[in-house]
Amino acid sequence: MYAYEHGFSKEEVISWYNKQIERYNKYGFGLWAVILKSNGKFIGQCGITYQEYKENLVYEIGYLLKKEYWHKGYAIESAKACKDYAFNILHADEVYSIIRINNSSSIQVAIKNGMKLKDTIIKHYYNMDMPHNVYSITKEEYEKI
Repeated sequence: MYAYEHGFSKEEVISWYNKQIERYNKYGFGLWAVILKSNGKFIGQCGITYQEYKENLVYEIGYLLKKEYWHKGYAIESAKACKDYAFNILHADEVYSIIRINNSSSIQVAIKNGMKLKDTIIKHYYNMDMPHNVYSITKEEYEKI
């Protein structure tokens, strides 16, 4: 829970879970479990959600893996699959990843996913101001890769 500054309480986990179900019911997509093919083990989550950016809802690729699976290529493999899904299935014009500015590993995933720095914003979470970088790739840029 590095990006969130804390672990979630049981109530927060239930709220998070209900939010995922609500996303699927409303939009037909959300976060997916990341499962190792070799043994079926759950190692984290990755997916597409709507996030607010400059008063608009944008497609955002997010990823969160258990620490022991960091730096093994799973985040970028998952993020690339989400990017393909966003452009080919959801017909997105642009896809984003909104990342805390101190999360260098996630920033590297966004860059490896073909995204470029677009903006820096402040998000308010748990009474904290948290600067975030906004990375994105357009459909036109995606088609050139």
